[in-house]
Amino acid sequence: MTFAPAAPLVLRGRLVLPDVVVEDGVLVLEADRITYAGAASSAPLAVLPDAVEGVLLLPGLVDVHNHGGGGASLPDATSAEQVRTAVREHLSQGTTTMLASLVTAGRETLVARAELLGALAEAGEIAGIHAEGPFLSYERRGAQSPEHLVPGEPGLVRDLVAASGGHLRSMTVAPEVPGVAGPGGAAEALVAAGAVPSLGHTSGTAEQADALIAQVAPALRERGLEMTATHLFNGMPPLHHRAPGPVAACLAAAARGDLVAELVADGVHLAPATIRSVVEMVGADRVALVTDAMAAAGMPDGDYVLGPMAVTVAGGVARLTDGGSIAGGTSRLLDVVRTTVGAGVPLADAVRSASWVPARALGLADVGGLVAGRRADVLVTDASLRPVRVLRGGADIG
Repeated sequence: MTFAPAAPLVLRGRLVLPDVVVEDGVLVLEADRITYAGAASSAPLAVLPDAVEGVLLLPGLVDVHNHGGGGASLPDATSAEQVRTAVREHLSQGTTTMLASLVTAGRETLVARAELLGALAEAGEIAGIHAEGPFLSYERRGAQSPEHLVPGEPGLVRDLVAASGGHLRSMTVAPEVPGVAGPGGAAEALVAAGAVPSLGHTSGTAEQADALIAQVAPALRERGLEMTATHLFNGMPPLHHRAPGPVAACLAAAARGDLVAELVADGVHLAPATIRSVVEMVGADRVALVTDAMAAAGMPDGDYVLGPMAVTVAGGVARLTDGGSIAGGTSRLLDVVRTTVGAGVPLADAVRSASWVPARALGLADVGGLVAGRRADVLVTDASLRPVRVLRGGADIG
């Protein structure tokens, strides 16, 4: 018995491509691929659906800094189902590609989490792992566990790469921490493994940040990757005209194309004017919107954990129960896009920074944009950027 191939799925609305919004656009999906994305007037089909008023067609979003959601904390997960709980929460809101982010912990814990998450990355359920620490500044540690902060250690990098089956995609490092920068350091080991050193949680100087960027950015470029800055501004000394610090170095590097700056543009980590100013200053092509989400994303206020740290969420803001430092975010990436647009950033730029740019920076060439040939990851929203439909690989998310 033979079966006829399934008919293409055709979607029509305002189409957000990587660099432009098509007011009357069409998407054609066949199996798990995009076969057409462009103007309805040029669509290769004889019969098209009527335009749906107010519908936006966005690429599936790409979150490269995410610690959990739906009540599940990724740094604390000990089973695949706990990880899937967090993934489903973000997937339901249009994040079709995400890294699972760890926090600073002891070697044994980090290796165990890398093994668990690496298996899920191998199965395609997540895109890989981001390790936030443990080579970070004590002074700018934020919600990171102070007793587990250690000097840069290439051996630990290699252990995590091996435990994850090669799915360590990025690691946040502070350039001033001994053993991070320079020949034989942790940053060099990360680049050798095809993982991105992400500058962050640092109390270092502009010169120290510049030196790490100069070391890492060209080497990553040769591998089709880009250096990043972990949640720019947060976990760093404020920009001061006589002590510019890492913020100035990262902004300059982003402007010249050597770095992609993460922004937790949720209205809590950054003021709207800061979000808008950075995008205008360095361009949307050098900004990656992220959530820094933790277990409380999509959940009510209450008590949660982030690794070994107790967290209290009140009014949707997560803070360490002891000390009050911001302890991750409670937004999903579509929420962040909505906040970014509300801050005055054009829709096409906000979406590009939440999809195309983070995918490109980590070398994820099959996702991140509504482009023919790429995986059919589609987020359909209403005019207010509220989710209506999510497809991953051409399949509806239940």
